[in-house]
Amino acid sequence: MRCTDACVYPFPLGDSSVRRMAQEAGELGFDSIVAVGARRCIFRGVEVVSGTVIQGTDQGEVQAALRKLGGDPGIVMATAGDYALNRALLHTSRVRILRGIHATPRNSFDHILSRIAAERQVAVDIDLSILVSGRDYARQRALQRYADLTRLQSRVGFPLTLSSGARSILQMKSTRDIFALCSIFGMDEDGVEGAFLGIANALCPEKAVEVVE
Repeated sequence: MRCTDACVYPFPLGDSSVRRMAQEAGELGFDSIVAVGARRCIFRGVEVVSGTVIQGTDQGEVQAALRKLGGDPGIVMATAGDYALNRALLHTSRVRILRGIHATPRNSFDHILSRIAAERQVAVDIDLSILVSGRDYARQRALQRYADLTRLQSRVGFPLTLSSGARSILQMKSTRDIFALCSIFGMDEDGVEGAFLGIANALCPEKAVEVVE
């Protein structure tokens, strides 16, 4: 089974090198990671997929951020917001993953937007870092939002991804840890396995991958 940590932040955004994070990911049971700001490569059998996170309060700011991207930003992830912004993001062709849904209002992603996400194959990320390091209110809010997402996804079938949001190898989680964390908000093993595969919908297989020894 392919297992991908859908978002980590290597140096300089975090304090661990991309090579060290790739090595740690392999030891934790993953065969790929999406690393924000890193180039695409393979290191010790672990595929490193380049990722970029953009954010804006409205469609204009998002489009401005997209115009600033370089020639190969990798997988473009956008920070979710209110209902109008999320609807616009789902219709933005370069955006492949919505992140930060746990911090948005409950009505910001409903059955209508979930159907759009399914039709356009835009994934919604479940960032597990908030369950580990968040304060009580933030953690409870995230648990409720993730439970809602899990129920919506089971009915509609839009892609999900799972991420540690790690900025250090010390914050990275094993696949076993992730199964345990997801069980807290009601995601079963089949759901977790499907979410581990969710990043495949956003990959660009036609691009060359550099092998790093």
